[in-house]
Amino acid sequence: MRLKLIFALVAAAPAVAQSDGQDLASAANDPTASLMSFQLQDFYVSDFHNRNDTTQNTLQFRAAIPFSFGSMNNIARLTLPYLTDTPSGQSGLSDATLFNLTVFDQSWGRWGVGAVALLPTGKEGLSAEKWGLGPAVGFTASPDWGLWGVFNQNLLTVAGDDDRPDVNLSTIQPIVNIPMGQGWSAGFSDMTFVYDWDANKFTSLPLGVKLSKLTRPGAGRVPVQYQISYERNFYDDGAAPRDTFGFTVKFLLPTGG
Repeated sequence: MRLKLIFALVAAAPAVAQSDGQDLASAANDPTASLMSFQLQDFYVSDFHNRNDTTQNTLQFRAAIPFSFGSMNNIARLTLPYLTDTPSGQSGLSDATLFNLTVFDQSWGRWGVGAVALLPTGKEGLSAEKWGLGPAVGFTASPDWGLWGVFNQNLLTVAGDDDRPDVNLSTIQPIVNIPMGQGWSAGFSDMTFVYDWDANKFTSLPLGVKLSKLTRPGAGRVPVQYQISYERNFYDDGAAPRDTFGFTVKFLLPTGG
């Protein structure tokens, strides 16, 4: 179950927004921007370390909603993963994550601070059966060549089934995206390094890339970004995922900042 939870947290990396004149193509890849978006994602793990003939597939829905609280700009995001194939043979809803980020625009880019929560919504065998809560912080900078930054999330157990192991994890997500013109861009995938405080070690050490294409169907129609990704996880202690392929369809609803 811990592997499924780590995967859900990794897949719940931040969503997007549009503000201060940032163009839509850049905002669609910026985890601190303020744009409403709805995503459908599929992540296929083709093989695991130290396990033969084992695969996993996760369908995921994610909604990001920007809002203002007083003079502060915020982004709320809900992520719901559904596992269609697992090494155990089980399928069903896994644990949800709920996230809120307060963002601050700067001349060089944007930074944000907020909180992330783990909600034990998964079915038995696919849930950590723990409530988790913790801080999150990150930034993105926008040099002439594209976008770069770092995002950190932390989950600490606050309640749940005492017979289940606690969830005490920190994640670090490096962000790099380079526009290539005509709506195309390339960069790091949503690869996220995961540190397990109970095990006192990193339990996910991925390296990944993605290719994105933003389409603009025309006036009155919703812009859509398509994305493919690949990750290799170099953490090989135990039955950790090794190769993960992703496909994302992201519907963007610009608010105009």
